[in-house]
Amino acid sequence: MPEGHTVHRLARTFASLYAGQTLRVSSPQGRFADGAAVLSGRRLVAGEAWGKQLFLGFAPADGIADVDASDTQATGVTSGSDTLWLRTHLGLYGAWTFAGAPDAPEVAHAIGAPRKRIGERETTAPAGPAPSARSTSGAEWTAPEPRGQVRVRLLGAHAVADLTGPTACEVITAEEKTAVQSRLGPDPIRDDGDVEDFVAAVGRSRVTIGQQLMDQAVVAGVGNIYRAEALFRAGVDPLRPGRDLPAATVRAIWHDLVTLMRAGAAQGAIVTTRPTDRPARQAVRERGYDPGQGSGEHKPVVDGRRRTRQNTDGLPDAVPADQAFYVYHRDGLPCRVCGTPVLVKELAGRNLFWCPTCQT
Repeated sequence: MPEGHTVHRLARTFASLYAGQTLRVSSPQGRFADGAAVLSGRRLVAGEAWGKQLFLGFAPADGIADVDASDTQATGVTSGSDTLWLRTHLGLYGAWTFAGAPDAPEVAHAIGAPRKRIGERETTAPAGPAPSARSTSGAEWTAPEPRGQVRVRLLGAHAVADLTGPTACEVITAEEKTAVQSRLGPDPIRDDGDVEDFVAAVGRSRVTIGQQLMDQAVVAGVGNIYRAEALFRAGVDPLRPGRDLPAATVRAIWHDLVTLMRAGAAQGAIVTTRPTDRPARQAVRERGYDPGQGSGEHKPVVDGRRRTRQNTDGLPDAVPADQAFYVYHRDGLPCRVCGTPVLVKELAGRNLFWCPTCQT
């Protein structure tokens, strides 16, 4: 499941590709045919993220945009009653896949999706006629055929976006959008995220802080990686009841999440290790890792250990994926700070990683 920073990057991608454009909306799979019919022919005027929820605002084609399409938070903007919102939640299996004409604007790579295709030539014969659109350069552009069970397809002047496998996909009004957001906790990436709301929520519950950080009603957008890494950086035992934590410690966790998650939204990768705690490449080799020979594929070569893919994989200056985390998916390996083996246990259906020495 993508964490909140990827959803914010998705919102920015939609604003970059489609801001102000009238879109053709369809449901190749057929399960969203009614919703697609309602949105098709409207203009995309907003892309907004709140935690793991994405909201795309559609205004009538002949109306005046009532939401700033460049504002991915839409903070403080009052949308008109004629604006409708496409609400999506990717869940465990959802993905947005993008394809575009050669003149499509460059956007961040592979945001919440397995791939992004810009100007790619299709080599397989299409099953039937594909919709076409006139790109900004005036050339006729033919979108590729949908791949897989596409719930929603958004076709603009020079790009197409396909949604597959979402947990949630619906058309809602502005009032319904407000109701959804009222059930979510503050989002550390949003400017309107309130640290005191987070502190109050944590402090009134005996539920462990490890569980609370995964509760979207407590804090929106935090997933398993940010949960494990923020608690390690704070030196907090993930099994400690939330109400037993000093308020100052909870505030420090929030401010660290703001820093880490905003950096993730900007860079397209989660990096939580401090430079001084990253091993040199020779040390990595000696401990059983392959730095990838410059390919960006920094894969462990022992234990069959799963590697977390990052959007920056392959970039020469990126932090290698095997050096990006302190404890996440490092169970059994020595803590980067104290050398104690990292532990893992299941907590509320998800694996929890922590250092029993650094997090007392």
